[in-house]
Amino acid sequence: MSQTVKRPALSEKGLLTPDNCVVTFIDLQPQMLFSVTNFDRQTVISNNVLLAKATRVFDVPVVLSTVETESFSGHMWPQMYAIYPGQKPIERSSMNSWDDPNFVGAVERTGRKKIVLAGLWTETCVALATLQAMYDGYEVFVVEDCCGDVSSLSHENAMKRVIQAGAKPVTALSVMLEWQRDWAHKGTYGAVMDIVKNHCGAYGIGVEYAYTMIHGAPDSKFPVYSVPTA
Repeated sequence: MSQTVKRPALSEKGLLTPDNCVVTFIDLQPQMLFSVTNFDRQTVISNNVLLAKATRVFDVPVVLSTVETESFSGHMWPQMYAIYPGQKPIERSSMNSWDDPNFVGAVERTGRKKIVLAGLWTETCVALATLQAMYDGYEVFVVEDCCGDVSSLSHENAMKRVIQAGAKPVTALSVMLEWQRDWAHKGTYGAVMDIVKNHCGAYGIGVEYAYTMIHGAPDSKFPVYSVPTA
């Protein structure tokens, strides 16, 4: 999107901007999601799609990675392929993506020292990569509502561990709003509101209400549903 929309420069001062971070999505695959119990699994999908769409709006570099696709985990969710149709995930055998030189190299090539990290499961694929990336000098922001684990205890322990080590917990929505920062930035405003209306539940419905009932805007248009045929 930024190829056609000029984004204003944002102050950093400890905050995320579209120009100072890279987003990594790790192991968003069926087998990994099956075992998630700490969050509603449909919400985990929606939050990751929210963040992925935001990277497209703000032109933030993304590293995708999968583990043991053919032998265990299955393909990356089709919702993610739809957002990154030309990008092939980095395939690994290691649970810890920071043990994979191709993954680390992809992060290094972005030149960014802040990593916004989302993935499954929190206690292994997220925590291990987070800890080692910080050891190597990166600042890591773990997108907690895009992560999940086999139990609430596993997820909570993992988040405590990475926070105690210095990682910053964030949410998918907070990251997108940190990139937007100012509602006067109209170049990305419409796209951000579209994501909110599609993925942010009551917040999105509230935006729709304000647009239509207060500001007199037309109702949002969604594709007309057609029943799939065999």
